[in-house]
Amino acid sequence: MDGLDGLLLEATESIEAARTYKTELKHRLQGLSQARRQIKESAAQTRDALRQHFQDMKTTVSKMLDDRLVTLMQQVDLIEHESIKPLDDCQKLLELGVSTADGLLCEGEVALSCNSEDPQKLCNFTNKALHIQLDSLPEVPSLVEVPCLSAQLDDTFLAIARGHISKHGEVASRPPVQIELLMERPGGILVRWCKVDEDFVAQDYRLQYRKTSSGHFEDAYVGSESEFIVLHIDPNVDYQFRVCTRGDGRQEWSPWSVPQLGHTSLLPHEWSPGLDCYSLSSRRNIALRNDSPQHSVLYSKAATYYLGQTLTFRVETTGVPDRRDSIGVCVGKDDGLDSLQRDQAVCISSNGVVYVNGKEMTNQLPPIAPGSTITFDMKLVSLAANNEGSHQRRRVTIGSANREVVFDWLLEQPCDSLYFGCSFFHQGWKVVVF
Repeated sequence: MDGLDGLLLEATESIEAARTYKTELKHRLQGLSQARRQIKESAAQTRDALRQHFQDMKTTVSKMLDDRLVTLMQQVDLIEHESIKPLDDCQKLLELGVSTADGLLCEGEVALSCNSEDPQKLCNFTNKALHIQLDSLPEVPSLVEVPCLSAQLDDTFLAIARGHISKHGEVASRPPVQIELLMERPGGILVRWCKVDEDFVAQDYRLQYRKTSSGHFEDAYVGSESEFIVLHIDPNVDYQFRVCTRGDGRQEWSPWSVPQLGHTSLLPHEWSPGLDCYSLSSRRNIALRNDSPQHSVLYSKAATYYLGQTLTFRVETTGVPDRRDSIGVCVGKDDGLDSLQRDQAVCISSNGVVYVNGKEMTNQLPPIAPGSTITFDMKLVSLAANNEGSHQRRRVTIGSANREVVFDWLLEQPCDSLYFGCSFFHQGWKVVVF
């Protein structure tokens, strides 16, 4: 009986393994089908793009040639008209002279025939001939003095055009850049990409995104960096991302990368409304210290900063600095204080001094200036418990102006998420959080 039970167990395990194997094979067949579909669809799209592009080129080049022909024909007409006009004037003058000479010849013949009968006619003819200036002839231009039109056509044009056309356009089996990482951020997604064609010299990158329910891609970033945080992303909504690149010294963009799906489940970082001394933007990610005489810490709306994330503050504008100014993170809110330089908080002052649980550190960062970016990174070092309770040690890195301060922060109670906050004692400070 034990042997039978063993066989039943072995048979059951084999059936389960076969079921799992079948499921995995079907999954891979589905992946293979998607790969085949991508090749077929991208090939069809490429054929359509090539046909359309070259048809547009034919139409454009044909129109350009027609327009150039019309221009040259007009130049021929103009030169012909302007050159013929003085010849026409000269012809009229010569024809008038011939007519005058014909008339004079007729009168002369009559005068000669009547010489004996009417000598006065002969005298009148002679006087008339003297006034006509029969020795004065108009100038007729020689053939070398008048235009002889011709078309100057460069036969090398076709050779040059043939050389350019023979190299125009390329077909690539894959785009030169692909997205390699999509990482959720509070209210955003970090997109990182990399080159897959090492021979391609990239000058700029262009990142676009869209909701999967929308048909229109929007530009999110254009620049030389290889990663970007796309903000204002709705939580738990799928977005498509794609990236392309532009070669060094070229104007056209490369083909788009294969679109990748990403989403974030993290709520965006927002400042908490309700303080008279701070004005907030519509998305509540920007805070401006106004001229209210009130002094208080502006906290986040919720504890949205978690371990392993990077919390970033960008100071757009500054006011008069004060040693009590602070930007940082904390455990819980304490509305009765006017600075984060307190227990269970780490922060940096406007003069670059770092405070841990209200105590000033020896290491300092540069003073905050307009455009300064301040980052907070934390990771768990240890989690311990004893008779007095449990505590959590975090490795904190605060960065500003390409410098960092690293220290361990001991929390008496474990904390999954933290609030962030800021306090400024004079107007003019404007801070963006993301």
